[in-house]
Amino acid sequence: MSTIQKDFEERIEENELLNCMRCGFCLPACPTYIETKSEIHSPRGRIALMKAVRDGDIDSYEQVEESLNVCLGCRACEPACPAGVNYGHMLEEARAIFQEHNKPSIKEKTVRKTVFKQLFPNQKRMEQATSLLSFYQKSGLQKTSRKLGILKLFPKHMQQMEKALPQVSKAERSADTVFKAEGDTKATVAMFRGCLMDTMFHETNQSTIKLLNKAGCDVVVPNTQNCCGALHGHSGEKEGALDLAKKNIQAFEDVECDYIITNAGGCGAFLHDYHYLLRHDSIWSERAKEFVDKIVDFSSILIKLGFIDQHNLQVSPQYVTYQDSCHLRNVMGVYKEPRALIQAVQGGSLVEMEKADSCCGSAGIYNITQPDMSMQILDHKMKHVEKTYAQTIITSNPGCLIQMRLGIEREGKSDSMRAVHLADYLLEALVN
Repeated sequence: MSTIQKDFEERIEENELLNCMRCGFCLPACPTYIETKSEIHSPRGRIALMKAVRDGDIDSYEQVEESLNVCLGCRACEPACPAGVNYGHMLEEARAIFQEHNKPSIKEKTVRKTVFKQLFPNQKRMEQATSLLSFYQKSGLQKTSRKLGILKLFPKHMQQMEKALPQVSKAERSADTVFKAEGDTKATVAMFRGCLMDTMFHETNQSTIKLLNKAGCDVVVPNTQNCCGALHGHSGEKEGALDLAKKNIQAFEDVECDYIITNAGGCGAFLHDYHYLLRHDSIWSERAKEFVDKIVDFSSILIKLGFIDQHNLQVSPQYVTYQDSCHLRNVMGVYKEPRALIQAVQGGSLVEMEKADSCCGSAGIYNITQPDMSMQILDHKMKHVEKTYAQTIITSNPGCLIQMRLGIEREGKSDSMRAVHLADYLLEALVN
């Protein structure tokens, strides 16, 4: 028996694998199956491969690992599954097993160490990286690089992604950790700020806090919180994810609050899964459950506290469409609330796009690690967007936001179309 097979036996439950009835309800929900029409790139096909590894029916794992890596991890198969198979949990455990047994090249080892151990878990370094991006954008270096054609040394989708990155503000971070409600306090909430959201999308975090204040929330922002660990968990870096989860639980245990608020679908879903991640830890499992019970997306709390009834919302006349964050919808079950908020904005006509609930191809860093499949999915997504005639694409996750901006660049529509986070759109509607 190989060590990989042994780990599959010990760490991936046979009953969970057997829950898959091979019925095929997952197939029309799976973006990679839709694109390839190949069973090895479907949820039931990947589950069959995982079971074959566990049973010892496969002794060469290259195709299995490739199939798992091509998966977006969007988890659209889970709400489509009549048997309630927890595909996402098995996917991440299988990736972790392969990663632990791989012998990476020096280059891969260096990249992983830099990204997963030195950059994302360290907020100061994230801020430094964002400052470098700000300098690149505002110093004239960006214009010079484009003029000299330096970016042509990179793949085409990377050139377009450079244009899709937000204009980063170098504004001073507030020293405040408590932001008081406007009027009577209806709830005290703790804000999960995220690593990307509090650096590259810092203004969106500020928008979220202002909306919560206007809804009657005292907002507390714990200083000791860290990256949620989603990128670690999705990339097989399980130990890193466990470490970050424990630090975040500790950080929010020190705050008295009614809810823990997120404004990034990917972060929220991973935080929501902390109880599963720490299920075998006798010290942390109950603490994780108490933490998870307080996780709420900001759109849900705005609806709960009657934000729509309290405020007049208006924008200039425009068609808007909403792109679901996969993890916000498929894991946290939030999809009605963002639409209710968007529909409450006068002047903005919501036009539902076909397959708004299907992945845009971002999936964390998937658009970097699997660029061909990602761009294929994005190009099909943009065809659905075009049919809505929308001038504004709204979403609720930073990765989706960058991906939709990338789609706009690829279609050459940056002069007539924009992509914005829901929080920024709602604050814009309040200002106007």
